[in-house]
Amino acid sequence: MSEARVDAPQAHSHDQAKALKADSLKFMMWLFLASEVILFSVLIGTYIVFRINNPEAVHEVHEHAGILLVTLNTFLLLTSSWTMVMGLRAIQNNDQKGLVRQITITAILGLLFVALQYVEYNQLSAAGITIYSSEFGMRFYAPTALHGAHVIAGALWAFWVVRQGSRGVYNNGNYIGVEIFGLYWHFVDVVWIILFTVIYLV
Repeated sequence: MSEARVDAPQAHSHDQAKALKADSLKFMMWLFLASEVILFSVLIGTYIVFRINNPEAVHEVHEHAGILLVTLNTFLLLTSSWTMVMGLRAIQNNDQKGLVRQITITAILGLLFVALQYVEYNQLSAAGITIYSSEFGMRFYAPTALHGAHVIAGALWAFWVVRQGSRGVYNNGNYIGVEIFGLYWHFVDVVWIILFTVIYLV
């Protein structure tokens, strides 16, 4: 009986420490994302100002970019956000195989996005739109290429999550690593929706 009384406070203390660690990790991720918001806001704001002052220059990307290709890419990235959610839900239900499967799909979709972005860049380059060809090129490639770099980093992170998941590191009582990755991946998706709207649709 006395042992049970001693173990209960220890278990409670362990749960508190675990919850505190999870909250700290989330807070640090939110701080990081806040700094990224500032960075992308500057790049997007610079693009918008340039577009307002040079409306004719923007027709370059509208004329030469394959809108169907970019739309497909957007669909792939949005789908990857859904598989990310499904992966998190799987591990919350202690389904480790489901986590590995869904996050693997997330990573593959991210890499497909980057591959199609490379195809788009080649099309624009063939049309004479490069980062050095004009002021527009610089303002177009800066935010989209930076976003692409974030997708690559996210895909690599996803494979790490898959590796950890396949080793049984995560379960329904320990999935903070998956949750933190999810925050980053959703941020990357939201940034792309803004870029897609501002650069390709408006």
